[in-house]
Amino acid sequence: MGRALRLVANANDSFANENRQIIEPVPTADEQLLDAYSRAVTNAVEKVSPSVVNIDVVGQVRGRRSNYQRMPEEMRGNGSGFIFTPDGYILTNSHVVHDATKIEVTLSDGRRYQAELVGDDPDTDLAVIRINAPNLVAAKLGDSQSLKAGQVAIAIGNPYGFQCTVTAGVISAVGRSFRSNSGRLIDNIIQTDAALNPGNSGGPLVSSRGEVIGVNTAIILRAQGICLAIPVNTAKFVVGPLMKDGKIRRSYIGVGGQTVPLPRRVINFHNLPVESGILVISIEENSPAQKAGLLERDVIIGFDEQPIANIDDLHKVLTHERVGVRSRLAILRRSEQLVLDIVSEESKATAIE
Repeated sequence: MGRALRLVANANDSFANENRQIIEPVPTADEQLLDAYSRAVTNAVEKVSPSVVNIDVVGQVRGRRSNYQRMPEEMRGNGSGFIFTPDGYILTNSHVVHDATKIEVTLSDGRRYQAELVGDDPDTDLAVIRINAPNLVAAKLGDSQSLKAGQVAIAIGNPYGFQCTVTAGVISAVGRSFRSNSGRLIDNIIQTDAALNPGNSGGPLVSSRGEVIGVNTAIILRAQGICLAIPVNTAKFVVGPLMKDGKIRRSYIGVGGQTVPLPRRVINFHNLPVESGILVISIEENSPAQKAGLLERDVIIGFDEQPIANIDDLHKVLTHERVGVRSRLAILRRSEQLVLDIVSEESKATAIE
């Protein structure tokens, strides 16, 4: 009887095993989607992470008094970057390496190299540095023009020195604007909820295809899930001049001003295409603006047939193509509309606008 019971038990176990194989649950659509999402993120990280670097910088403390011993002579910082050419060119944020006296790069495999600053553009918060090292893996640059809200976005960087940290989310919005440390407005900024922290700056924002679509640059303090990246198409435009000349050439006219609304009667009387303009508060000595006869309290409303309603409009037209070119500056002087001939010059570090 005992043997019979054992045989029955064995038979039942075998039948149960067969049934378990037959009725094993099929993954739900949500489970399949999550699995596909995990594979996409993993594959993208595997492609790009060998190109991501940690950047340690040392800079001189500005404004330090020689007789004040408690303030350190040097300031240390940390950021991220990524290799974009096999011969060692690395893209990062300007604010990571600007004014650095020493730059050290750590690769994903642990190798460490001294880096040189090739070019720096605070107006777009981008910079290029270079290391001399063998066997480097360059990240593939994508196209930020075709991005849409809702796409997967993956950030790779070194927050607080934790190397090759991965965070993932979606593109929250495109076409945002962000003001750089220099005061210029950066257009077409990517907003994402992929978590960023100090040290992520300069690292890549990556698509699910493993292509760099942006350069992580900032977070909105006291907000949750609002992080910003400079589009890779802007970076493509900037890196060439930075590698060639070390800077981006832009023009300037030498004025300081603020955006002010225009009286309705003035708008109607002159049939103006703008409802605001730039009130000139200061004029740099020997600048294009002074040479053209611009005066304080004048209001700029146009530049070469382009309506100028605010400071950002003026920034957009003052490109490198305007350097040395005679242009027409439309202004309001009291209630009179005038046009001045002005020749923009190449911008200088000390220029106001």
